[in-house]
Amino acid sequence: MDPFPERIHSKLPQTGTSVFAVMSGLAKEHNAINLSQGFPDFPVSEHLINLVHKYMQQGQNQYAPMPGVPALREAIAEKTQFLYSASYNPETEITVTAGATQAIFTAITAFIREEDEVIIFEPAYDSYLPAIKLCGATPISIQLKLPDYHIDWNEVKRKINQRTKMIIINSPHNPTGSILSAADLTELDKLTRNSGILVLSDEVYEHIIFDGHVHQSVCRYPHLASRSLVMCSFGKTFHATGWKTGYCLAPENLMKEFRKTHQFVVFAVNTPAQYAIAEYIQNKDNYLNLGSFYQEKRDYFLKLVSGSRFKAIPARGTYFQVLDYSNISDEPEMDFAVKLTKDFGVASVPNSYFYNNSENNQTLRFCFAKSNETLEKAAEILCRI
Repeated sequence: MDPFPERIHSKLPQTGTSVFAVMSGLAKEHNAINLSQGFPDFPVSEHLINLVHKYMQQGQNQYAPMPGVPALREAIAEKTQFLYSASYNPETEITVTAGATQAIFTAITAFIREEDEVIIFEPAYDSYLPAIKLCGATPISIQLKLPDYHIDWNEVKRKINQRTKMIIINSPHNPTGSILSAADLTELDKLTRNSGILVLSDEVYEHIIFDGHVHQSVCRYPHLASRSLVMCSFGKTFHATGWKTGYCLAPENLMKEFRKTHQFVVFAVNTPAQYAIAEYIQNKDNYLNLGSFYQEKRDYFLKLVSGSRFKAIPARGTYFQVLDYSNISDEPEMDFAVKLTKDFGVASVPNSYFYNNSENNQTLRFCFAKSNETLEKAAEILCRI
């Protein structure tokens, strides 16, 4: 028994174990096909693994510089210039992080104070809300509009006030697979220009975009970029989520503050992986072909489940597909997700988890970053329901 229970006051009293851990644990317990947690079940490039080994053998095994290995920051600057015609100084405007989630947490805690308000769009990736609450700030939730999960910018305009400190956007979007258009970024620019509002742009799926669409990075919009922190992920890009390697782009005045917090959260990131990635991304094909690779996965998964009673609006990015089960059951999303795992053997994630108030739209998120064999087995089950 805790001898001092009265001294402990949780800063996140409503927060429990993440739904990803819960559903993955349930999948393991019931030997279900796990399409819940967002990780690929196919191998990382052998060439990339060999590069990590090479740099380990060369002795690159001690702390990296706090902002990241210079070679990687320079490679990121070149990549960003090539993709978005945006110039970031590798010395002062790029920081390598232990994955994008760490970068997001660092950015929020570096800039958000008590009594600030932060606008998020729901369903929202689950790390945003806790970080805002830990800062003592107020999250302002705006729901994306069904069925295509778009932003109502008039509603955003109504919610902005003198306490609004940050707006968090995510495109391509987890969990819905929607994307922001050039018109969306233009509206965001108009709403925040000449204001003190910062933008945190979660772009971890920047290379996983489909159907000829172009990723509208904040980096493409100079005025917007001047007040934005952009988060990216090598783990998502190179099927190596366990490496936890990402980065943040921001103008020097924002990056200076970001690094003050970053150094006390993680200080430095895996050294040999940084050297390996710096060399690996010199070949642009190693990330430019990712969209077509995953579009084939998406199309194959949708074809496999086309004979089921699930309904789908094809994802326009990420490796997640939302399926509507309203033709099958009127059960709440978590209940149906648990039933699907226990009784049928396929694990997913209820989209209600990504809402502050557990919105129920009878939709589930399925990860299709899996081998064709895994997708075929899962789809066969889904088509029988």
